[in-house]
Amino acid sequence: MAEQTTKPQTEYDAERNEGGQGIVRATRRGLLQGAGLGAALSLLGAAGAGHGGLIGSALAAEPPFPAHKRWKIVFVNHVTTNPFFVPTQYGIQDAAELLGMDYQWTGSATSDAGEMVRAVNSAIAAKADAIAVPIVDPTAFDKPVQAALDAGIPVFAYNADAPRGSTNPRLAYIGQDLYLSGYQMGERIANLVDSGLVALFIATPGQLNIQPRLDGASDAIRKSGKKIDVQTVATGATVNEELSKIKAFYLGHQNLKGMFAVDAGSTQGVAEVMRESNLPAKGVHGGGFDLLPRTIQLIHDGYLDFTIDQQPYVQGFYAVVEAFVFLASGGLVGPGNINTGLKFVTKSSVDPYLNTSTRYEGKTTKAQIVPMSGAIKS
Repeated sequence: MAEQTTKPQTEYDAERNEGGQGIVRATRRGLLQGAGLGAALSLLGAAGAGHGGLIGSALAAEPPFPAHKRWKIVFVNHVTTNPFFVPTQYGIQDAAELLGMDYQWTGSATSDAGEMVRAVNSAIAAKADAIAVPIVDPTAFDKPVQAALDAGIPVFAYNADAPRGSTNPRLAYIGQDLYLSGYQMGERIANLVDSGLVALFIATPGQLNIQPRLDGASDAIRKSGKKIDVQTVATGATVNEELSKIKAFYLGHQNLKGMFAVDAGSTQGVAEVMRESNLPAKGVHGGGFDLLPRTIQLIHDGYLDFTIDQQPYVQGFYAVVEAFVFLASGGLVGPGNINTGLKFVTKSSVDPYLNTSTRYEGKTTKAQIVPMSGAIKS
């Protein structure tokens, strides 16, 4: 896969050496690379500092980070072409540009753990400076992660983590608390449905990026004490396959009371079936995970009760930041787990997702600052 490239440091230095006017003309790209985050913050923070402002103060500022190697972080992924990870890749690009790093996006398009392991081993052989990988298999990544650490390469898990009690030695996890997110979904299901058949759809049972959600949802429904009959349905790894399996299940179980999913593709499939058969009018509830455009539109149209945003942009952004700080400090700082959060998106809160196109949700390549509007809701 193509690697992110940014302007060499020599070009950044040439802009600085033009004098004050050169600095004032510096673009966002030029300003945020070269000597790294510290230099950028020193330049930005100097604006308005005394009468010299940006021109008078920035040139004499000592950046907290000296010039450094353009460290390369290799992101191994389990579904490299899945639209869910478009904002993740934008987060990686933005953080890499900000911190003066390079990256590579590689792995498997079909959740093949063996292919992912080979990608990790290739990154080790190529002497990557850091590796980030979703640990989607309970044991397959134990040896390659240890091999990377033995070679002095820090490894971070993102999006999916090793199970509790695992011996996997990854340094930190950046992503949603998957079991907790599923548990909270299960609580919401129990609030929506009093009794009857509820289907829980999952693309690939056992895979660690989604199985903990299913486990959490099932536990919460069971703990509610309601007479809800949960049936788990495997849907497959592609959107078309998922839709077909969901449609077939509904046609064979038209007395069901709820249809919910723990992955993006299955959630979109649930929403499509809810629309095609107008199931909300029949008292059927639905919901799931992630922000595929079709899912968002059908929440707005009233066919789905909710979806859960796990904020994929920051899963990439924060992983790069953790790797940078670890490398810059010689391993003295960090690493630490980062929970990227859980946010229920419903009909009452969906409009900003429809009306705004940003890199943060993967809808545009354009870099922008989105103005705040109205009160902040937790």
